Amino acid sequence: MTRPRIVVIGAGFAGLRTLRRLEQRIPKGAAELVLVAPNDYMLYSPLLPQVASGLLTPQSVAVSLHRRLRRTRMVPGSAIGVDTESRVVVVRKISEEISYERYDRLVLAPGSLTRVFDIPGLTEHAFGNKNLAEAVVLRDHVLAQLELANASKDPVEREERCRFIVVGGGYTGVETAASLHRLTEEAARYYPALRSSIRWHLVDIAPRVLPELGTNLGDEALHLLRNLGIEVKLEISVREVTENKVALTDGRVLPCRTLIWTAGTSPSPLMSSLDAPTERGKLITGSDLAVPELPGVFALGDAAAVPDLTKDDEGAFCPPTAQYAQRQGCVAADNVIASLLDQPMRPFLHEDLGLVVDLSGRDAVARPFGYDLSGLPAFAVTRAYHLLSLQSTPARARVLANWLIRALTGGEVARLGFAHGKPSTFVDVETERYLDAEAARKESAKFLEAPSGR
Repeated sequence: MTRPRIVVIGAGFAGLRTLRRLEQRIPKGAAELVLVAPNDYMLYSPLLPQVASGLLTPQSVAVSLHRRLRRTRMVPGSAIGVDTESRVVVVRKISEEISYERYDRLVLAPGSLTRVFDIPGLTEHAFGNKNLAEAVVLRDHVLAQLELANASKDPVEREERCRFIVVGGGYTGVETAASLHRLTEEAARYYPALRSSIRWHLVDIAPRVLPELGTNLGDEALHLLRNLGIEVKLEISVREVTENKVALTDGRVLPCRTLIWTAGTSPSPLMSSLDAPTERGKLITGSDLAVPELPGVFALGDAAAVPDLTKDDEGAFCPPTAQYAQRQGCVAADNVIASLLDQPMRPFLHEDLGLVVDLSGRDAVARPFGYDLSGLPAFAVTRAYHLLSLQSTPARARVLANWLIRALTGGEVARLGFAHGKPSTFVDVETERYLDAEAARKESAKFLEAPSGR
């Protein structure tokens, strides 16, 4: 009897936890485990704003997969299609070569991408903050704007370079605005003539910031942002972006060379390419994380619509947060094993433990176990939560060391030299790279018809 092959797509919170659980529960040699992911690390994305501000080094939030996974074969690339009839995953490797992975059980956890809209100039001129490359480039770009403004005698250019606009009032947008505002405050010590010219704006189409935290904490966060000097405007969005101006839907046209786009995420296009129902691009699963229409396929994380059994609303789905993704990973692994052994599978059930938001410095808001916190207690809870959530001891040590170094010695504002080669910010949304169900079947047929594919 051949060993079953379990293929996991994605190495985020959900994918890594699934594989860790599989390695722990499956005896050595009893199954073949395969991971398809473009990077050899799990990105702890909640701390990306602190990477963008220079508080943390990029390595601090990159959890090495080689340290965490001992018996998993890694395929460096992205799944671009799945032939669910022949049970073959089509993979585009980082070398642009096409390869194929057969599976007996498939776990889909490809995560999400930056959500963009058809706004003129957005993809050409905006910056994102969803991966390590974007965070590092963003930091260099912000510091470069202050250097160039300080070197210029043109008042118009100085105004353009000293204004920064963040779009998105969710966690990423609020934390990015607060963290980078602190970075420019530190840099302004070296450019005293610019201090009064630096302007930070946060805009969002929603009527509130951080609506998930409720009215009280949302208002507290808004108050803290405005106390920092960040101008927050709600129920407006961006109409057009050029190299040196941003037009808003309230009629204002602001001189600006830095627009940071953090207005939400969208599920991986891989999920919509399968012959199965979706909910706003998310693959719909049962409460056991299995996809009813696709035998042997499980889905979880940001790109899956998983029923939330703790809510009275039958149409409620689990939120796309790290705490849910990690716990879904454990259930998915257990159910994969149960399905291979013809045993009953268990439903996913999780009560929300709360949310934390780090507003840089010692400002934070948090809601652990339903209790609203702000100030120093929220700061302590937020930092403790991140340390506990990091999935490796070396990562925890690096993050803690970075925090202590900043507290004892202050921050550094030196650029690292990445700003001149800004990558395409929203390149990951190229849906034409993905195959629909029919195209995936045709592509996998090439593999199955070859002698090596049988």
